[in-house]
Parts: sequence; structure tokens; C-alpha cells
Amino acid sequence: MQHRDIDQVRSFADIQPGPLPLTTRRERLERWAEVLDQTSNRRLNTLGEIEHASPAERPLMRAANSPLTVAFDDPVLQAAGLRSDRLGDALTFFDISEDDAHYIMCSCLHGQTTSARAAAARVRNLDRLHWLLPATALLGIIGTPLLLTFLG
Repeated sequence: MQHRDIDQVRSFADIQPGPLPLTTRRERLERWAEVLDQTSNRRLNTLGEIEHASPAERPLMRAANSPLTVAFDDPVLQAAGLRSDRLGDALTFFDISEDDAHYIMCSCLHGQTTSARAAAARVRNLDRLHWLLPATALLGIIGTPLLLTFLG
């Protein structure tokens, strides 16, 4: 085997840069949303009532043709470390909570199927929800006494 520097190799080979690694949570989530958007009109199966599964069952949950299947079918996400289309692997890889997964793809919120476009929008909204819920709670804590003062 001969060792050559990159400039020597470029003289006889077409070198294309590979995809950038998905190193942050935001990059992994955005890639998932992009892959979902590529088939935006596709109907995807939701996961059946995540909140009712036992803690031991939840990591193993999956559904054929689900938002998780779309993610796992993507070679970029697989290369970045997504191990399967099971809920537990998705929670770990995308660094999302069970509540986040419930919001994205649970049948109790979205019925038996959801559009890929809607799932992509929910994936993108995750970071917005993380500040919205505490802000709403704070508003309730502050606003309730004020409201009672004005009405009382």
C-alpha cells in the first residue's frame, strides 16, 4: 500500500466530502425532520398509547411504517448511531424524553396514523416546548393571584 497526501490523491481520484457528522441533539432532530419532510404526504403509523405501556415495554415499542421507521431507514442517521426503530433507541439517540415521543407519535394524540409532514413539524417544535411549558406554569403562578385580586 502506498501512502499519499490528499493533493496527490486528488490528481487521480474524485474526492467528495461526506456528510457532516450529526453531533448535537438539534442536528439529529433536524435530520429526522428533514427525512420526514422528504415524504411529507406519506401516512405513518403512530405508536400505540405509549403512556399505558409498562416501563419495561416502552423501550421495545415500535410500529412498522412509523416516524421511527423513517428515521431508521435513513443511512445518515444510522451512520450517526441510530440502532433501530424501537422507542428506547430513539429516546437515547435523539436525546428526547418519553413525553417528547408521546407528543411526536402517540396514537392517543394523533390517531392510528399521522402525516410525515405533521410529525416533522412536531419534531421541530420540541425545543420550543421545553421553554413554553415552564413559561406557561410561571404565568399561571403569577397570573392567578393577580386575577383573583382584580375579581375579588
